[in-house]
Amino acid sequence: MRWRHKDLLDLDNLSAQEIELVLQSALSMKEVLFRPIKKLPTLRGKSIALMFYENSTRTRTSFETAGKILGADVTNFSVAQSSVNKGESLLDTAKTLQAMNIDLVIIRHACSGASEFLAKQLKAGVINGGDGQHAHPTQALLDFFTMKDRWGEFKGKKVLIVGDILHSRVARSNALGLKKLGAEVVLIGPPTLLPPEMGYLGVRTSFDLDSELPGADAVMALRLQMERQQSGLFPSLREYNRLYGLTRERIARTGKDTIVLHPGPLNRGVEISSDLADSVQSVIEEQVTNGVAVRMALIYLLIGGTSNVMA
Repeated sequence: MRWRHKDLLDLDNLSAQEIELVLQSALSMKEVLFRPIKKLPTLRGKSIALMFYENSTRTRTSFETAGKILGADVTNFSVAQSSVNKGESLLDTAKTLQAMNIDLVIIRHACSGASEFLAKQLKAGVINGGDGQHAHPTQALLDFFTMKDRWGEFKGKKVLIVGDILHSRVARSNALGLKKLGAEVVLIGPPTLLPPEMGYLGVRTSFDLDSELPGADAVMALRLQMERQQSGLFPSLREYNRLYGLTRERIARTGKDTIVLHPGPLNRGVEISSDLADSVQSVIEEQVTNGVAVRMALIYLLIGGTSNVMA
């Protein structure tokens, strides 16, 4: 199967087969990460621009590492030191990138739809590194890769996503993709962070974590956005932790060898206890490693190369 998309903006327009193509391609890429010399000539002469309008450690560094391992020239577009602070619009920034003949742009932006807007302006490929509360497709794909590494397949698997569903682009992208792959998905959180309209994703929703734990194959905790507490969306951190915090005792109620995921950064003692985050059930560090492999696969699929990827 061949990749047919210029951009990766969300998982809406990817089929289950295309998602599997990314995961299969990432397998080869992951092998490269454990070589003594982590460098390929595959994308020599190709150029990648990272445009991160929001703070990021994992996603930005992961993309930068992925591009450099593949041999591409990677430029970090520093928003703080750019003409954006002088009032330059996203459209004018896009025109500047176009004039530089960039091959691939990776953008993270606080506004939902920013990546789609950019993709329409550029001949270059665009990868959405997270846009507002809309989507974070590469995080979802690395989560799938991590799960597939443990399970082999998704059919018959039950995945719980717990926390601030309302503001989470990670939850939305994961729900869309996992449903396509055949997993059962349940979104769980307090009523103020899990509005009824989230049912549009076609997955189950619940306010009761403990009742959903039995039979769960994976539980993903989402970062509780502390800044939201000032809005009165939940009574207190202690109350949130009591009802929705993941602990080893709580995960034991699944009755399975359940894996625990978290997109990071962690609020230890709030959405997840330290002992669980550091336990053998946690695949949080694997997610970081797998993120580089998945992003290498996506970069290669979008802009290709003339050399064998495993050269």
